[in-house]
Amino acid sequence: MYKFGLFLRSLLFTVVMVVATVVWVCVCLLAAPLPYNKRFWVTSRWNVFVIWAAKVICGIHYRFKGLENQPDAAAIVLSKHQSAWETIFLLPNLKRPLVYVFKKEILYIPFFGWGMALLRMIPIDRKQGKNAFKHVVEQGKRRLADGQWIIMFPEGTRIPVGKAGKYKSGGTRLAVETNTVVVPIAHNSGECWPKNSFLKRPGVITVSIGKPISPQNHTPDSMMQEVENWIESEMRVISPHAYSAG
Repeated sequence: MYKFGLFLRSLLFTVVMVVATVVWVCVCLLAAPLPYNKRFWVTSRWNVFVIWAAKVICGIHYRFKGLENQPDAAAIVLSKHQSAWETIFLLPNLKRPLVYVFKKEILYIPFFGWGMALLRMIPIDRKQGKNAFKHVVEQGKRRLADGQWIIMFPEGTRIPVGKAGKYKSGGTRLAVETNTVVVPIAHNSGECWPKNSFLKRPGVITVSIGKPISPQNHTPDSMMQEVENWIESEMRVISPHAYSAG
């Protein structure tokens, strides 16, 4: 009966999210002529709604740790990646508007991709190789100068709870190129919203924000090693049960 209840709640949540997405894109298209800050606010209300719906329908709550570590300056956010939850949650919940670096194919997703296209995101064509990173640096400098934060997921793909992916240095390369601090984030969203799972489980997700890491005296690789060390150490603090076997 427990799994059946999870299924019904997850089904209801999925239906609500799909309907909300269609409605919100229509609202966002109407808001397209507005100044960027207002357009961002309108668009990000979808994120706020989905996180609220996940809490009310599926029992997925959250708590912050280290909110005071957010700098009042340009920053590049490098986050653990476990599920779709953090990609939705982080956009409206950090100190500055976020700019995501993502593969351009996402823009082709009906409704969701259209909404993303209204924001100052940085879509990249991975087939372009080195030119793709050059594009990220050029666009990243502009976004940082505009007061936005850039967010990247260094593991590249969603990783199950208790595991670590290979951390790629693209985010820290950008930090060194632009002389911008990195804000690391650890979280355990995969415990409630697992990768490739229809079922959403009730619980409390901890979102832990680390102290900014300066690019001074760092290479991209050494800086990424510091980011990885902090995130993976913090994961063992917020999800000790997932690592107890190791």
